[in-house]
Amino acid sequence: MNTTKNKITHWIGRGQQRLHRLPERRLVLLLALVVGFFSGLAAVLLKNTIHFMQWALTDWFHTSANSLLFFVYPGVGMLLSLLFVRYVVKADIGHGITKVLYAISRRKSKIKGHNTWSSMVASTITIGFGGSVGAEAPIVYTGAAIGSKVAQILHLKERHIALLLGCGAAGAVAGIFKAPLAGIVFTLEILLFDLTMGSILPLLVSSVTATAISFLLMGDVVQFPTDSLELFSMSNIPYYLVLGAFCGLASLYFTRGTLFIETQLKRIRKPLRRWLCCAVGLGILLVLFPPLYGEGYDSLSALLNENVGGAFGHTLFGAVENETWFILLFFGGVMVFKIISMSLTNSGGGVGGTFGPTLFMGGIAGFLVARLINISGIHTVPEANFALVGMAGMMAGVMQAPLTAIFLIAEITKGYDLLMPLMLASATSFVTIRGFEKHSIYTKRLALRGDLLTHDKDKAVLTLLHIRPLIETNFNAVLPDHSLGVLIKVVARSSRNLFPVIDMHNNLLGIVLLDDIRPIMFDAERYATTFVRDLMQPVPATVNEYENMASVLDKFEQHDVWNLPVVDDQNKYIGFVSKSKIFNAYRRQLKEFSYE
Repeated sequence: MNTTKNKITHWIGRGQQRLHRLPERRLVLLLALVVGFFSGLAAVLLKNTIHFMQWALTDWFHTSANSLLFFVYPGVGMLLSLLFVRYVVKADIGHGITKVLYAISRRKSKIKGHNTWSSMVASTITIGFGGSVGAEAPIVYTGAAIGSKVAQILHLKERHIALLLGCGAAGAVAGIFKAPLAGIVFTLEILLFDLTMGSILPLLVSSVTATAISFLLMGDVVQFPTDSLELFSMSNIPYYLVLGAFCGLASLYFTRGTLFIETQLKRIRKPLRRWLCCAVGLGILLVLFPPLYGEGYDSLSALLNENVGGAFGHTLFGAVENETWFILLFFGGVMVFKIISMSLTNSGGGVGGTFGPTLFMGGIAGFLVARLINISGIHTVPEANFALVGMAGMMAGVMQAPLTAIFLIAEITKGYDLLMPLMLASATSFVTIRGFEKHSIYTKRLALRGDLLTHDKDKAVLTLLHIRPLIETNFNAVLPDHSLGVLIKVVARSSRNLFPVIDMHNNLLGIVLLDDIRPIMFDAERYATTFVRDLMQPVPATVNEYENMASVLDKFEQHDVWNLPVVDDQNKYIGFVSKSKIFNAYRRQLKEFSYE
């Protein structure tokens, strides 16, 4: 057994040596292909397991009475997912895209190995049983983890880990939607922060590979086939602008409402009690509004094909389904309650993302706007077109990624003839929400903590820098009761001109500067009568060991100093950080960041 293990280890080692002999760019392109292959497989596997589970649980529904199981199924799925995460994974794997962004900014793009499969298992259980979330964020997390892990196994540089992480995410999006261009644009617009030829080629290879795998295993059927689209008409431009503005406001409701509801639900500290509350609440919503069950893509497809009746699902309101007022109220309720059902699913133990719900709400928004315009008699607009364009408008607002919205919706619906309205609605939605909300639903939490990378290169580089590696500890500390004589002996063996003053418990009390004691340091008569407490001065500011770099530089600029003491959360002295060392680290990181 040991002999076999040693042989395998030997082969792996030789393989790594051969790979590292390849030119750097060629190695990255080869690994991008490998990452794209496995990301595409993961996307296909996740999509099919979710659909199979949903089919097994609901295909035999024929009456509205059967649909009362909507009340039970999601709670069961959430509980199973909760137990899986709590006792098998033992780590928080929710909000996948946010965690990928955090890994890039704070963990040197390193993602743990279990994320290559754990998000897939948990989201399959959650969505398969009817949890009102999407599968896209978990598969992005999975693809990113695959790319990151491949790079870590081969001990690649940090910039290559980040790039392969992006390749995995691009492959995941491309694979699950069969949309290679959208995979690339998604990664560049939402995850990565610098567009160079050194990054675009690996992303292209990964996306095309994943898409090819998806087409090979699942055929050439698009995600949302539609035969009801009409040609673009210039007369509809004002109404597409109205739709874009509406999607922008709906995106604001989506972003702030989701964060608010999840924050409130977290106040229920006991997991099982929170699960019970969420399961009951979600079950009630699904019984009243069946389109909220699962991803909701069946209802969305029905609207894209102008089959309003098919979009209702197994409702309890059959007698009034064809009433105009009921259609508006029902789908308005679906749109309002979608973020509640999504938040209940995630907070109750389920694992899923906001990507799918964004598309779903966008389609509903487009249909509602079109139906209202048609009822008003002002103008007649194609409802299927508006449902499709609404998907892009909602994505542009919630994710604040208009390019991703335009290309993704065009690819997954083959609605290339509607590129102009897609652009109009996406741009209008983006401009609308930016007037109220600076950050997307993925980045808002990170931005509040100072952990967000942006397309601003200076801010991005600062975010990537960490205080701990820059701390200098070769400063000789003194106690406040030490005499000047003792202090002079400390100065004699020190190479620094600054001396931290601490107490017996290592609490930082102040500092003594060499310039302050120079006039009296040769006055021997004062050696026994002058003490450190008489000479020390308060520190201008302190830096926490985990403080973000932008805040640290603000303190340097505000107090016009070259060194600041670093303390932990209990104000215990650790060392000093210097402005010059930060600048050197900034320059090194900038060179790494700007790699071509």
